[in-house]
Amino acid sequence: MQQISDKTTEQQNLSSKDIDQMSTREVLVTINKEDKTVPYAVEKAIPQIEEFVDAVVASMKKGGRLFYVGAGTSGRLGVLDASEIPPTFSAPNTLVQGIMCGGLSALVTAVEGAEDDYAAGYAVVNERGITKNDCLLGITTSGSADYVHAALKRAKEIGATTGLLVCNTFEKNLHIDVMIQAVVGPEIVTGSTRMKAGTATKLILNMITTTAMIKLNKTYGNLMVDLMTTNKKLWDRGARIIRHCTGTDYDTSMEILKKSGGSVKTALVVALLGIEPDAARKRLEAHEGALREVLEEEGKSLRL
Repeated sequence: MQQISDKTTEQQNLSSKDIDQMSTREVLVTINKEDKTVPYAVEKAIPQIEEFVDAVVASMKKGGRLFYVGAGTSGRLGVLDASEIPPTFSAPNTLVQGIMCGGLSALVTAVEGAEDDYAAGYAVVNERGITKNDCLLGITTSGSADYVHAALKRAKEIGATTGLLVCNTFEKNLHIDVMIQAVVGPEIVTGSTRMKAGTATKLILNMITTTAMIKLNKTYGNLMVDLMTTNKKLWDRGARIIRHCTGTDYDTSMEILKKSGGSVKTALVVALLGIEPDAARKRLEAHEGALREVLEEEGKSLRL
């Protein structure tokens, strides 16, 4: 295995070697200039991201789930992305799950040495009940975290689909189905992978889950129609989506939304087809949640 010191994210960045002598503005400009290179590194990995997303969608259609497993910044970003899926796309909390090396306490306090615990990584797959219908994405900037590789190995033994997201070049091995490499190069502060590598990781995780949710009929166009109203802000957003898509005034939109139990997608069917919420839900279930199909069946469409 390549030595960690040989990884590009561990190399010295020549553009920032005198950063301690720069003015505040110069430091900020230097960081920003380096950050601009991250999307290009992610772009090169799109074919592999696509392959993994397609596997995730196929898995979820069979009742499977997506698990992220990572250490440090990588693990925290996985937990963050997973936690945002339920409120954004009205998905169950179990659909996308983040596994943090060192446990949940490691989200706020570093647990030294946890990423080297191979046995714990192997065991966590059994503890979380991962099955052959699930997908597991390991996230490790350097590709060297033993905890992550152990989890991938055990998941592969079970028959789950496995992927590895790294920000360096890394040789694919037998327990990895899909290798995603976003090679971002040396960091502004040598080895500080919470910076460019962290940005690349967040971009890719957002791409994976957002694309998967779109493919699972969680949007209509680019509108968040599978939104569930869990607070004042989301009730307001839901009513505004209904108003925008149907031309109904705000108060009527809110009334329909309340009648539909806070489900924007159900409310839109109610508003456009003039049916009761129970009937609307049955129509959506018959089309696997595809709002566009339900409406087109009746010659209707939403304003975008």
